[in-house]
Amino acid sequence: MNWHWTGLVFFSLTLLPAGLALVTGRIPRHLRYWLAPMRPRGWALLALYSVAPLNAVPRLADAPSLIILVATAAAGVVAAVGCTYAALAPRRTRNATT
Repeated sequence: MNWHWTGLVFFSLTLLPAGLALVTGRIPRHLRYWLAPMRPRGWALLALYSVAPLNAVPRLADAPSLIILVATAAAGVVAAVGCTYAALAPRRTRNATT
């Protein structure tokens, strides 16, 4: 149970602010070129962040095993979508500019 709290706090302190900063465009100027497609990367980070609450909250709430199973499956789908979006976002924006 402590690992769920630890993971939830860790991801809330790292991925959530970074994802929100990228989506809103509030990053330092010297990082803008390096993180070229900022908004798509921000949405990908937020999708990856949402895996932590989807996995931890039902377990912390002592939900029935079916709800935990459905939430974990949904977290897996969201993680796959976030990873795919993070991988394809730079290519999509590069192809749009050329």
